[in-house]
Amino acid sequence: MTKPSLRAALESGRFVAAPGLHDMISALIANKVGLDFAYASGYWLTASAHGIPDAGIATYTQMLERVSTLCRVSDAAIIADADTGYGGLLNVHHTVRGYEAAGVVGIQIEDQEFPKKCGHTPGKRVVPLADMVDKIKVALEARQSPETLIIARTDSRQGEGFDGALKRGLAFAEAGADVVFLEALESEQEMRDACRKIRVPMMANMADGGKTPVRPAAELKEMGYAMAIYPATTALSAAHAAQNSLMAFKEHGTSQTPAQELFDFNEFNELIGFPEIWEFESRWARDKAKG
Repeated sequence: MTKPSLRAALESGRFVAAPGLHDMISALIANKVGLDFAYASGYWLTASAHGIPDAGIATYTQMLERVSTLCRVSDAAIIADADTGYGGLLNVHHTVRGYEAAGVVGIQIEDQEFPKKCGHTPGKRVVPLADMVDKIKVALEARQSPETLIIARTDSRQGEGFDGALKRGLAFAEAGADVVFLEALESEQEMRDACRKIRVPMMANMADGGKTPVRPAAELKEMGYAMAIYPATTALSAAHAAQNSLMAFKEHGTSQTPAQELFDFNEFNELIGFPEIWEFESRWARDKAKG
């Protein structure tokens, strides 16, 4: 299956809005709904797979396995969070090659010190600008297909202020980043100023509950953004639904109550691919009986 080209979408002026898919069930539901692009969030894939916070605990190997599986399951083209590149320049090279081989179309690398933290939580520290510029150049050199875009993210807004984040964004663009991402901007004015001054495609992070005002795709495009991620979309909605379901179960002692809605089991069997399994087993059972 040929997946959509992120580069082609951006070059055509099409605004790319990518919801986060935190696990493979959400990926299957997204296939049913129909999406061209989706986001693999380090925060939410780590939380769903291991139940731990996004604080530099998950390794490259763990994240690559999770991202590879998502790329295989999802019909949408995946834009993926690669944290700091999981180390120094050689690690960045290795990470880009691994993510690209997994099928990722956009690889996001940030300028935080290790261990990194979620961009909307306190205590972030960033590496020197020159070090991040080198990471961007290594990432660009490491990719093997021009279809793989390098997204350069700065987490300096809270430590160095908006002007510091803008300085870094401009340097990232000069270094050749395909997309620049100023994380955790704190007002719509900052968002507009960043898009006006940085002359490469800009990405916004619409993190529900985060520092940046959440706006719909049409408004972000009007501000000057080329793309946006909505990383918590499925995770927070699934967590809310799970809480309601378990509270209803605790109260009533059954899953069959008017207090909760359940996805149809037969339809889920189809989504997960059981008909193909049943057809295979039926065909080979007949062949065996003939023998």
